[in-house]
Amino acid sequence: MESALDFHTARALLDWQIELGATDAIGDIPVNRYTLPDTAPKSKKPTAVQTAPEKPKPVDALAIADSVAKTAGSLDQLRAAMDAFDHCDLKRGARQLVFADGTPGARVMIIGEAPGRDEDREGKPFVGRAGQLLDRMLSAIELNRAENVYITNVLPWRPPQNRDPKPEEIGMMKPFLERHVTLAKPEVLVVMGNISCQAVLGKRGITRLRGQWDQAWGLPVIPMFHPAYLLRQPPMKRQAWADLLELKARLEGK
Repeated sequence: MESALDFHTARALLDWQIELGATDAIGDIPVNRYTLPDTAPKSKKPTAVQTAPEKPKPVDALAIADSVAKTAGSLDQLRAAMDAFDHCDLKRGARQLVFADGTPGARVMIIGEAPGRDEDREGKPFVGRAGQLLDRMLSAIELNRAENVYITNVLPWRPPQNRDPKPEEIGMMKPFLERHVTLAKPEVLVVMGNISCQAVLGKRGITRLRGQWDQAWGLPVIPMFHPAYLLRQPPMKRQAWADLLELKARLEGK
């Protein structure tokens, strides 16, 4: 058995280790590195690159309106389809859908522009002062809602502050209007005001167009002044009366 190192030998060995560059004492007994657990840091898996979510494709509201309108087989189904149509922003600001009034299947179908405050409240077209004037105009040529006139609007919801409908709103709701006419089966269409002329005939300029027969969707169409305009411009009632007589003559086959 080897004897323990004496002081001088141990000091000489220590100085020799310092000279070699050793600066720290490791331990009094040797360490078997082969028996130590592997503590080397494990490499992290690369993080998957996050891609930006795809933007939703824009909705083609016109195509949806056209598809939905064509599936309606009756006026009741059309009304339900329009009430469920959520792609027109006007619906969010209106109280309710204004669908139609009068007698379905009547010979005369009147197409107005858009509901006003009174129509929005009651859910029927032409019920305010303009509607009262319209009823008097129709009565003058022996027409009325209860028997031989059917009435609707280009737009079923009231625009904010009664503003004019935008072209995109008119275009979006036109498939419903065309289907409405098909299901109502009138003999004659009366379009009242510039908005109605634009939607049905693709034309504007009611002062120039009024009283002149045209064609749309296989039906004769006569443009007339809107009763609201006649309330603002009473002198124009003379021309409106002439247009009513023209409509009466057409219905009587003259």
